[in-house]
Amino acid sequence: MPDILALILVISAYLLGSICSAIVVCKALNLPDPRTQGSQNPGATNVLRIGGKKAALLTLAGDMFKGVPLVLLAQHLNVTPDLISAIGLAAFLGHLYPVFFKFEGGKGVATALGVLLALHWPLGLAVIGIWLAVFAAFRISSLGSIIAFTVAPVVAWTLVPSYMLGVMGMSVLLIARHKNNIKALLKGEERKFGDKKSEPTEAD
Repeated sequence: MPDILALILVISAYLLGSICSAIVVCKALNLPDPRTQGSQNPGATNVLRIGGKKAALLTLAGDMFKGVPLVLLAQHLNVTPDLISAIGLAAFLGHLYPVFFKFEGGKGVATALGVLLALHWPLGLAVIGIWLAVFAAFRISSLGSIIAFTVAPVVAWTLVPSYMLGVMGMSVLLIARHKNNIKALLKGEERKFGDKKSEPTEAD
């Protein structure tokens, strides 16, 4: 593939990732800006707190979808696994640092899961399963995300080694974005889902 086309795919993935579903959904439904409410994180969990299930599901779907189209297109074009990984990572970085919203984005869990499903759907389902298992046990969204993406590179190495480095890159960035959650977890102060007595932390 010509270098210019590869660059166009990567940039396009970043721009698509930069569309903040939480902000778009909240504006469309006349809800407060998620960056000013709750945990102040523009992610589906915070939108659930301030806008309910419908708004949260729309946000989740939007965040997951934006990591999918260009990864699938790159696979259809039969480009190298490294370029496919770079395209997925670009979409993920767009969510974390959106050019359209002053580079202030979310934690990237839903977008990363969408990328994983597009890269290799068994890999995506495995990581989602880990997240669900941890969340079911502890009722803490951030803990599920941290554990799922700590394990994700190992799952990738087992199922589809050619994508392991890209998955590792996303995992490192995602866990780093959860640094405040990790501090809260270590202090025993992280908020459980449905707990209205404690102040929200920055869960995705």
